[in-house]
Amino acid sequence: MRLVVGADHRGYCLKDAIAAYLRASGHDIIDVGTHDATPVDYPDIALAVGRAIAKGEAERGVLVCGSGVGAVVAANKLAGIRAGLVHDTYSAHQGVEHDDMNLLCLGSLVIGERLAFEVVERFIAAQFSGEERYRRRLAKVQKLEEGADSL
Repeated sequence: MRLVVGADHRGYCLKDAIAAYLRASGHDIIDVGTHDATPVDYPDIALAVGRAIAKGEAERGVLVCGSGVGAVVAANKLAGIRAGLVHDTYSAHQGVEHDDMNLLCLGSLVIGERLAFEVVERFIAAQFSGEERYRRRLAKVQKLEEGADSL
């Protein structure tokens, strides 16, 4: 799978480990940075990751910041991005199966490397179920994204 990864200065070490793990597993990785501890604003990285997904350059993405909260808030402002803050394996696959999540956000200060690898694996392996109730709900999310006042 072609994936985009990105992180701010608090998450770059975990992002680098995840990217290496995914490459070793045979995935094609686009790394949009950052690559060191020089402070960078997480919305800038969220934009780079989100654009790669929205343009079809990557099927899904992984975005890391200190807690994951800023990353998920910023990413969900982008059209076409359905980001989830996930630190457990169940939510990693359920978010894709039911909500068609295309961006996994992680907090480097919250999750350990080994669990992060498991979470990422479950996220990547999952497929959107396409059931009518989930399609209906996603259509409502799309309306919200378009500025709807009612659903």
